[in-house]
Amino acid sequence: MRTRYTLFKSETEPIAIIMAILLVTGTINVFSSSYVLAAMNFENPYYFLQRHLVWVFLGLIACWLCRRMNYQRMRGLMFVGMGITVFLLIAVLLVGTTVNGAQRWLAVGPLSFQPAEFAKLMAVLMGAFSISAVLSKEHFRIDRDGGRVFMPFGAILVMAFLVYREPDFGTACIVFGVPLLMALVLLVPPRRWLWIVPPTVLAAFAIGMLQPYRMKRLEVWYDPWSDARDAGYQMVQSLSTIGSGGIFGMGFGDGVSKYEYLPEAHTDFAFAIFSQEHGFFGVLLIFFLFAVLLVTCMRVAARAADTFGQVLALGIVFLVLGQALANLAMVAGLLPVVGVPLPFISYGGSSLIVTMAGMGMLLGIADRSQGAPVQKKKTEPPEKRRERIHIVR
Repeated sequence: MRTRYTLFKSETEPIAIIMAILLVTGTINVFSSSYVLAAMNFENPYYFLQRHLVWVFLGLIACWLCRRMNYQRMRGLMFVGMGITVFLLIAVLLVGTTVNGAQRWLAVGPLSFQPAEFAKLMAVLMGAFSISAVLSKEHFRIDRDGGRVFMPFGAILVMAFLVYREPDFGTACIVFGVPLLMALVLLVPPRRWLWIVPPTVLAAFAIGMLQPYRMKRLEVWYDPWSDARDAGYQMVQSLSTIGSGGIFGMGFGDGVSKYEYLPEAHTDFAFAIFSQEHGFFGVLLIFFLFAVLLVTCMRVAARAADTFGQVLALGIVFLVLGQALANLAMVAGLLPVVGVPLPFISYGGSSLIVTMAGMGMLLGIADRSQGAPVQKKKTEPPEKRRERIHIVR
C-alpha cells in the first residue's frame, strides 16, 4: 500500500500558520500606519502598537479557550450569552462613550470595547443553533419545532436593531445578514433566492437611507471625485494611496498617506497603507493568504462530525472571510464606506478578539472531527436534505 505524504499533520496546522502570519503582518502594519498619529496626539509613537499587542494577547487567550471548549456545550450557554450581549448593547446606548457622533464603546479602565462586535459572533452561534435544529429533524413541523427556530432569529433581530440605534448600520447588517446568509445557503433552494434576496436588499437599502449621510456615501461611491474635498475625500485618498504603491511599494514605514492624508489609516483603511508600502506583490500575498484560509476553513466545515459543527463552522467562515472581502472591496472603491475592519490586519481590539474567538471555535470543531465517524446524513446532497424537511402550514 502506497504511503500518502501530506505537507501538514492535520487540518488545523495551515489555519494556525496563516493566522500567525496575518497577525504578525497586521501588528507590523498597525505600527507603521499609526506611529505618526500616535506621536502627534499622544507624544508616544508606540501608543497604538502597545494597545494592539494587549489586544493580540487577549485574542490569543480567547482563541485558546474557545478551541479547548467543546462547541456542543455552547448550546446550553447560548441564551445566557445572548442575554449578556443584549444587556451590553443596551448599556452602550445608555452610558457608552461617543466617538465621531456614534455611541458604540464601553470603557473598562484604560481600554474600551464594542459590544456590537460580540453580537456578530453571538448571532452566528444562534443562527447555527436554529439552522442545525431544522437540518437534524427528519420531519420539521412549524407547530412543534418552530419555537426553536424562530426565537433565535428573533433575538438576532433585536441585537441588530440595538446595534443600528448606536448608530452602526454596517455592523447591524452583519449581525442579521450572516445568519440570514447561512439560512439561505443551507435551507432554501437557489431557485427561491429571488423571492428572498431582492426584498431583503431593498429593505436594507430603505432603512439605510433614513439617514441623509448614508445617501451621500452612495453618491460619492459612484463618483468620489465629484466631492473630493468633502464627502468623497476618504475614498479618493484610499484609491490614491493604493495606486501610489506601484509594483514593489514605497517600503516599510515610508508610506506618505498616514501623514494626515488618509483618515482611519490604522483601522478600517489599514490595507490601503499596507498596499502603499508593500505594493502589488504585497497585496497578492494578502489575497493568497485569505484564499488559502477560505479553502482550509471550508474543508473543516465539510468534515465536521455533526450538523451543528458544520453549520457553525460555515457561519464563522462567512463572518471572518466575509468581512475580509467587504473591507478589501471597500478600500478598493468597489463598495461604499461601511466601516468594516479587515480581520487580523486592522487596529481594533473588540474585532480582533471576536475574530480570534471565532477561529478558535473553528479549530475546536476540526480537532473534534478528526477520527470521528462520519454521519450518513452528511453524505446526502443538500437537495435531498431539504426534501426531508417537511413543513406543516
